[in-house]
Amino acid sequence: MATIQFLLAHHAQYRPQHTALIFQDQRWTYREVSHEVNRYIHAFQALGVQSGSRIATLLPNCPALYFTYLACAQMGAVCVPNSPMLRGTGLVNLLNDAQPQVLLSTLGLCPHVDEVRHVLSCPHYWLVDGAAKGWLKGENVLDEQMTLTPKCIEVQGSDPYNIMYSSGTTGLPKGIVISHEVRFLYGSLFANFFRMTPESVVMHSGSIVFNGAFLTLMPALFLGCTYVLMDHFDPEEVIATIQTQQVTHTILVPSQLIHCLEKSTFERTHLPSLQYVLSVGAPLLIEQKNDLQNRIPGIFYELYGLTEGFMTVLDKFDFARKPNSVGTPPVGMELKIVDEAGGEVPPGTVGEIIGRGPLLMSGYHQQPEKTREALRDGWLYTGDLGYVDADGFLFLSGRKKDLIISGGVNVYPIDLEEVIIQHPEVREVAVFGVPHPTWGESPIAAVVLHFSAAITSEEIQHFANTRLEARYQKIQNVWIVPELPRNVAGKIMKHILVTQYTTTHEI
Repeated sequence: MATIQFLLAHHAQYRPQHTALIFQDQRWTYREVSHEVNRYIHAFQALGVQSGSRIATLLPNCPALYFTYLACAQMGAVCVPNSPMLRGTGLVNLLNDAQPQVLLSTLGLCPHVDEVRHVLSCPHYWLVDGAAKGWLKGENVLDEQMTLTPKCIEVQGSDPYNIMYSSGTTGLPKGIVISHEVRFLYGSLFANFFRMTPESVVMHSGSIVFNGAFLTLMPALFLGCTYVLMDHFDPEEVIATIQTQQVTHTILVPSQLIHCLEKSTFERTHLPSLQYVLSVGAPLLIEQKNDLQNRIPGIFYELYGLTEGFMTVLDKFDFARKPNSVGTPPVGMELKIVDEAGGEVPPGTVGEIIGRGPLLMSGYHQQPEKTREALRDGWLYTGDLGYVDADGFLFLSGRKKDLIISGGVNVYPIDLEEVIIQHPEVREVAVFGVPHPTWGESPIAAVVLHFSAAITSEEIQHFANTRLEARYQKIQNVWIVPELPRNVAGKIMKHILVTQYTTTHEI
């Protein structure tokens, strides 16, 4: 059956002594993880959690979050992971939308929960790093003796496993419902696509509350790999951990990759075990791709995708001939580029990216209208713009809402960003549009410089505009900033840049 319910039990029975989880200086075998997960399930069941009940987390990377994921899978509960950065109204909106039976958090985050606890509709509150507090009664939620296998109802492939809340870059977050079958396919499909084996060592240094983490978490669980979970991202610690734990596979979002590429030890002779680095979450510019390829050849993969369930992957063996592409759909998925009327456009023509396949979400939680808007006749309408070449490889042009229309002509920010990043003093760049009295909109470039850079915005503007052939592409202004605003998933929030720029500059 295509569910993730019994994956842990399988490995606990057939490879019990294989290392399952490494966190800081702690290690657990699959048998030991199974015992911990059984304790969690007994505790959840004592709080009234049943198959289909929702369990919300407000946790940083920690073993408790990992055990909760596996406990939910085994008992048929629906896990609702939330960013530990959520505060106030944002926290209330998400938790009250999800209606969880239990909220798990930590002593450190307890004050933020206490601020809004009076308006949260959640009957149980569990602090995983301390005695029971808040809504719970008793000294210790986890009984050390309750390691025996609990009774759990068998789940079906269509049963929900996650409600993943969107990053909110395009408005209020939506609860994306992901089924057991989809998570099972994450395991089997991506284990194959990323060339993992049961002996692989998978490391994750970003927050595992985001859907991108499941791209390697599920394959590791499916195969019975060793999973190395870091409590936070630090480039030097990432490099050291790859060395000491002989890591073979890891995911890094572009901002993390940029930090790693600033370290001289992020190269092949220091990291001989590394077979795979997946860039996910935002486009990685070609200069940065080439830098990684030169330092550690033959490990770079790039994934474009939505939590809602459509993805393409640029395989490491396709990088040399299609470096600017984000690849092709995995086997079983289909891709089309369509115009405003929904008609398919020919290769080389920019349009909206739509896709379908077995990884699609069940829908948005309690939002049937938004579900119907996104899923039409079995196709997911992504809201992203791109084109395919004659070989069917996808090239991104940006989000519909980020499109700049200057003098009636479409300007795609990524085309300008690819030019500006070539300047040796530019570390990061984001291009966005602001109102213009004549042209409608004009492109503005926000850039982050390298630490030692001493250059003016005018010099960067001249560099870019002498390389941009079309007049409507010319950069109106270069705005040097200390950092680009990102959400907790690492995505650049261009709407924040627009607001900041228009309130501090004369338009």
